[in-house]
Amino acid sequence: MTHGSPSAANRKAVMRLVDRVAMVEPGIEVAIDFVDAKSADVAAAVAAAGESDAVIVPLTLSAGYHVRTGLAFGLERIGGGVRLAAELGPDDRLVGILAERLADAGLEDGDAVLLAAAGSNDPRAVRECFETARRLGHRLGRPVTVGFIASAIPRLPDAMEMIREVHPGTRIAVAAYVLAPGTFYDAAAAMGAELITEPLIAPGRPVPPALVEVVLDRYDAVEAERHHYA
Repeated sequence: MTHGSPSAANRKAVMRLVDRVAMVEPGIEVAIDFVDAKSADVAAAVAAAGESDAVIVPLTLSAGYHVRTGLAFGLERIGGGVRLAAELGPDDRLVGILAERLADAGLEDGDAVLLAAAGSNDPRAVRECFETARRLGHRLGRPVTVGFIASAIPRLPDAMEMIREVHPGTRIAVAAYVLAPGTFYDAAAAMGAELITEPLIAPGRPVPPALVEVVLDRYDAVEAERHHYA
């Protein structure tokens, strides 16, 4: 499950991920539903589109209000056997993809790394993005700053301005912490950093196997819990 009104490129990229998940696990019936996060009842929309015992894996890198509150409470309210899996991040496998994307983009030793995340009004989702930056910094052996494209502070342009004030002349390498091409990625790319990575699902590239693993792990965790209490 993903939310919003995706662009054609975004929709195509997410569908490639779903197709890959279905290919890796042919025994699981896999479907995708693009849910409008502004809907008055996201849970009802998802439940109406799925089976009564479905597992919903939100294809979001962090879980904001619409997943943790709107969708989770909505599913509880309508009852039934539909279960909600955890969001995809933070996860070290996603951090590995980010590090690979930075290397491919031409990251150099003196560059300042800035994690560009979509942002959320949910403070837990914001903390998850900072945790991802911490893990990426540990992997790269250098600090990683966070900037949010929307709905959280520091905003991406402010984070870039701070880096340029503190480290004048330093190149800024933006690690785009977005799942696929679309509005958020376009906004990050327009900020004028010296280099920016491709999204996790990049056009013209295979879907990262590690990303498929994360999706399946979120599904397996719900199934394991279901069988434990059965």
